[in-house]
Amino acid sequence: MTETNTVRFAAHKLWDLLTSLKLTIVCLSLLMLLVVACTLAQVQLGTVAAVNLYMRSFLVWWQVPGTSWSLAIFPGGASVGLVLMVNLAAAQGQRLERSWKKAGIWIVHAGLILLFVGEFVTGVFQVETQLAIEEGQTVNYVENTRQQELAVIDVTDPAWDEVHAVPEGLLADGGVIPLPGTPVALRVRRYWENAQLSMPGPGFQPVANMGVGAGVQVQPLRTVSADDRSNVPAAVVEPVAGGRSYGFWLVSGLLGAPQQFIHEGRAYSLAMRPRRQYLPYSMTLKKFSHDVYEGTSIPKNFSSLVHLTNPGKGEARDVLIFMNQPLRYGGKAFYQASFGKNDTLSILQVVENPGWLLPYISCLLVGLGLLVHFGISLRRALRRRSAALEA
Repeated sequence: MTETNTVRFAAHKLWDLLTSLKLTIVCLSLLMLLVVACTLAQVQLGTVAAVNLYMRSFLVWWQVPGTSWSLAIFPGGASVGLVLMVNLAAAQGQRLERSWKKAGIWIVHAGLILLFVGEFVTGVFQVETQLAIEEGQTVNYVENTRQQELAVIDVTDPAWDEVHAVPEGLLADGGVIPLPGTPVALRVRRYWENAQLSMPGPGFQPVANMGVGAGVQVQPLRTVSADDRSNVPAAVVEPVAGGRSYGFWLVSGLLGAPQQFIHEGRAYSLAMRPRRQYLPYSMTLKKFSHDVYEGTSIPKNFSSLVHLTNPGKGEARDVLIFMNQPLRYGGKAFYQASFGKNDTLSILQVVENPGWLLPYISCLLVGLGLLVHFGISLRRALRRRSAALEA
């Protein structure tokens, strides 16, 4: 067999595999196993962690107990879904007749393929954050409550804060982190992915020598992934500028007191906080309403009346956000999620998903395809009946 024939034979076998009904059944079976495993894992890991581990990963990894080794033990939902999508597209191109009488089936298959594409886009690009705002407050940022950042803020000018954010991942990597636009760099001395702070006890050894952290004891904790719990990272950083060290500072979201150092007349503040994404527009909460059914304490409706201001577009208007009625603006959807502080604080869930329309389009295509298919089949049946009657 020549080299050309070998390549053709291999390509033919690969095409047969991609269009195989057996491959479809295998992929569907693997997805069913992943769904079961993901559902059971939610008890310990929580919904987000379980979905990311089983459904939105290309491989399912197993941590070898007592070691830092991880082994791939099963294909993840992303890889199985990708193979299934290719399988459906290849099988459609090979098996379906290219004629108008099969137009409905073509549209149905296109809708199913688009559904897989939509889930893939959602898994890769969707970002969920929160916007917490009190009545009368104006906010121009959203926060990711599951990711932290170290904010180094130049507070020299009382009218303007210059913020330099260091993502949690850079703190975990350690080393020296320069702050662009400033003479300051941070040397990461220690990092804890999850830690608890307490008052000093017997045998206390401080991890910091500056700020309020000098009198605080750090207790490392196991990382958590449950939906109702979050890790509280902490780190010890050493600001360095102009060849001078400004001591060791403990940073954590549990430290409420401000911590500052001064370099060449400029004051810098250190604060660990949820990771922020600043917006080109702002929202002011004018009124939050918490309605209940008359004579009971059962919630009936939550709503936030916000004033949206976008100077770049010359836009200023009032918007009412309530249950099942989000505000879609600037590529984000703002949902009414929760409240607090005696009904003066509104918490909006903010979802950014570039593929949010794809599932709707997919369902429309599947429905349209079924209607077209049944319509064509009905027309053919009526023609046969008419011909039989005439005969």
